[in-house]
Amino acid sequence: MPKEKERESQRVAFERPLPAQMMAIDGTWRRPCYVKDVSENSATLRVESSIEGLTLAEFFLVLSSVGLAYRRCQLDRVNGDELEVSFLRQKVRKQAARQSSD
Repeated sequence: MPKEKERESQRVAFERPLPAQMMAIDGTWRRPCYVKDVSENSATLRVESSIEGLTLAEFFLVLSSVGLAYRRCQLDRVNGDELEVSFLRQKVRKQAARQSSD
């Protein structure tokens, strides 16, 4: 199976998009959004308010109202009111995993 098809098959699309929040890394802004679909490495978000002027190079996708479930994201592409984002992984975890496997 080609890699692109394999990635699509691992993507979960929601019949009703899930409500979430986009939040700046430093907490200076927050915008409501909806998660349309998600995979291990990326997601498609729908926003209803303006994102003009926001720093989207890196932000949090907050999935719970108390902030306990979140992912660090970077913007890949904007298509109208849809944002394609990829999830960033912490380097510390990768290094710890490498050390434990040695």
